[in-house]
Amino acid sequence: MDTIGSTLPSDPTLPPVVMPACPIERKLKGQKALVTGASSGIGKGIAIGLGHAGADVVVNYVSGPADAEAVVEEIKRCGGGNSYAHRCDVSNEAEVRQMFERMREDFGTIDILVNNAGLQQDAPFEEMTLAQWNKVIGVNLTGQFLCAREAVREFKRRGVQPAVSCAAGKIICISSVHDVIPWAGHVNYAASKGGVSLMMKSIAQEVAPWRIRVNAISPGAIRTPINMKAWDTIEAYTELMKLVPYKRIGEVDDIARAAAWLASDDSDYITGATIYLDGGMTLYPGFETGG
Repeated sequence: MDTIGSTLPSDPTLPPVVMPACPIERKLKGQKALVTGASSGIGKGIAIGLGHAGADVVVNYVSGPADAEAVVEEIKRCGGGNSYAHRCDVSNEAEVRQMFERMREDFGTIDILVNNAGLQQDAPFEEMTLAQWNKVIGVNLTGQFLCAREAVREFKRRGVQPAVSCAAGKIICISSVHDVIPWAGHVNYAASKGGVSLMMKSIAQEVAPWRIRVNAISPGAIRTPINMKAWDTIEAYTELMKLVPYKRIGEVDDIARAAAWLASDDSDYITGATIYLDGGMTLYPGFETGG
């Protein structure tokens, strides 16, 4: 699949990515995808990437309907597939069920679920409230459980459609390098991502006999609005690069290409795996000179 946007140079003060011409290859043509948290950041990039690869895409959001509709229009711009936006709080079981029911009504089924919705509510551990803990676990972990459960039910009901895909369905859980790297001051977030990791593997083990594939992508430092303070000045960017052996920040395009590949039949023998898209952050760069 062609890139969604060209890679930005290392200087964060240079102009932003410009959307290129639409890709030609449509590896996901005819497939129906749902991307949660798809109105901005990584989710937006993935939704557009799947759409450009030919999939019909449901763009889930919980706030910012205009942003979600802009993603829908970009998917349609390239003629890759049909698309619509759907508001749903993924931590709400009833709303999740309604979202999947509408998708079955409008698209007939689901072939690809990208569990991306997530948030942070940071605090020093002793000051973290139960509400902060529950909110992050509810969206980041329980939300992925609820959506994955509905997807698996539909995958099992429908079974494999060889003309569409080798698999009955694909689930991609968007996690974080903090599923293995501890993160002081972000205990609820790290706990949620650690939970996603073993949840993904356990689901993958259980549903593999039905030809359902479940994998995860764990991003490192990615250039999105939510972490702008970490890259929007030369000083901040230089400090960030101490954690990244590859010496560049990740782009949403990096994640989108990996997601489109994991959703395609090119990766049909991969399940229960986590791909770390982090420029080597999980290589513990503090030890690169022997510690």
